[in-house]
Amino acid sequence: MLAKRIQPMVFQARRMYVELMFQVMGRALQAVSEVDENVQNETRALPDGFLFEMMVMPNGSRLIVEHTGQGRFRYHGNTAPRPVDLSIRFKHVAHAFLVLSFQEKTSVAFANDRMLVDGDISHAVRMTRVLNRLESFILPKLVARRAVKEYPADLHLPEKLISAARIYLKVATNFIETARA
Repeated sequence: MLAKRIQPMVFQARRMYVELMFQVMGRALQAVSEVDENVQNETRALPDGFLFEMMVMPNGSRLIVEHTGQGRFRYHGNTAPRPVDLSIRFKHVAHAFLVLSFQEKTSVAFANDRMLVDGDISHAVRMTRVLNRLESFILPKLVARRAVKEYPADLHLPEKLISAARIYLKVATNFIETARA
C-alpha cells in the first residue's frame, strides 16, 4: 500500500528535477558560449538562428537555445520562437533523469534507445560535444567522467575552476534577471 503512494511522489520528484536541470542547462549553455573559446569555435559552424531543443516526450519539460552568431547561444526557456532545427527527445522522464543526474552518459542513453534525434545528425554531434564540454566545466571531475564520453585531457584545474565560476555566475545572474522580469 505504501509503495503505491510513494511511486507518484518519485515520478513527480524526477519530473521537477528534470525541469530544473533543463533551466540550469539552458542558461549554462548560454553562459559557456560567452566564456569558452572552444565552445564558440564548435558552434560557429551552426547557422545563425539555429534552434536547439532538448525535451521529454511527448509534451514534457524542455530547453531551447538559439545560435545567435559568433558561436553564442541565447536561452529561450521552454518556448521556441519558431520551429526548432534540432530536437533531442527523451522517450520518458525516467530516461532524462538518468542522464541529467549523471547516472548514464548521453551516448549510452542513445545506444540504449532512450532518446531520439530529430534533425541533422552532424548538428546533434556538435551539440553533444558542446554539452560534454559544459559538463566537464561545471561538474566535479569524478562526476564529469561518468557524464561525458571522454573528459578533455587539456582541461586543467585552474582553467576549469575559473571557467566554472564564470559560468555559474552568469547562470545565477540569468536566474535573478528572469525572476525580476
